[in-house]
Amino acid sequence: MIEIRHLKTLMALRDTGSLVEAAERIHLTQSALSHQLKDLEERLGCTLFIRKSKPLQFTGAGMRLLQLADDTMPLLRAAQRDLDRMAGGEVGRLHMSIECHSCFQWLMPTIDSFRNNWPEVEMDFASGFNFAPLPALARGELDLVITSDPQPLANVSYVPLFRYEGMLAVAKQHEFTRKHFITEQELADETLIVYPVERDRLDVFSHFLTPAGIEPRETRSAELTIMMMQLVASGRGVCALPNWALTEYLERDYVRAVRLGEQGLWSTLYAAIRTETADTAYMKDFLRTAKDVSFRTLNGIQPVHPSEEH
Repeated sequence: MIEIRHLKTLMALRDTGSLVEAAERIHLTQSALSHQLKDLEERLGCTLFIRKSKPLQFTGAGMRLLQLADDTMPLLRAAQRDLDRMAGGEVGRLHMSIECHSCFQWLMPTIDSFRNNWPEVEMDFASGFNFAPLPALARGELDLVITSDPQPLANVSYVPLFRYEGMLAVAKQHEFTRKHFITEQELADETLIVYPVERDRLDVFSHFLTPAGIEPRETRSAELTIMMMQLVASGRGVCALPNWALTEYLERDYVRAVRLGEQGLWSTLYAAIRTETADTAYMKDFLRTAKDVSFRTLNGIQPVHPSEEH
């Protein structure tokens, strides 16, 4: 018999393309996931995907089950929302802000989907580079903040969404394009282009340059990602951004990307919420939708390790 957990497993396998990452995403060991898939194949009497294929390839049977999953899971989610409303969980407010200024690519589809599913919930969006959203969340002025820099605040919980790698965007002619990674010291001779926010809110400073005691030769700011890419492409500086934010410009052969440090500059993106709203139906659904949309639309992100779940 096909179970809901089987459909979730196949969707995770399709989205990640890897048994290891699929197991992390649904919080199973790789051994348990492999056993589950093998058991399902034995029940059905057919193979669902081709082992050791890169990229991972599904068989005709596997594709049919994925079609079933795509048809079924939205219906289950819709039914759950209806039940939550019947239980009185439909009324609420969701005022949000972001500290990750390149998040609009996936956050806007999340908001659109949520607004359609929860028309009764009052929504608003606060933005601005000089705005400190986490203290506003703690004061009750906001209900959710997207951030990669969790701060210990009373009555604030952090829900990890996904892991991402910060990459350095450079011009196609830059000498860094010949390197597999660059060190902190190598940025000392560069002009670093950043968003106009405090340094401690930028991963390239807080987790890379500042711990090493390194300063770039110069910094200049730009409010929009496209402005940053224009400056980088014309050789007027380099810029550190999440890997997914660079995908469009790399595909267009506009700039190049280089790893920051030999192990890469990995961070976790969180949804910060007030603890009192964590169990509301609409908040739970927004966080589920955010994870689903991000893994469906972003390249290069990874599931959060279970040890980071709060």
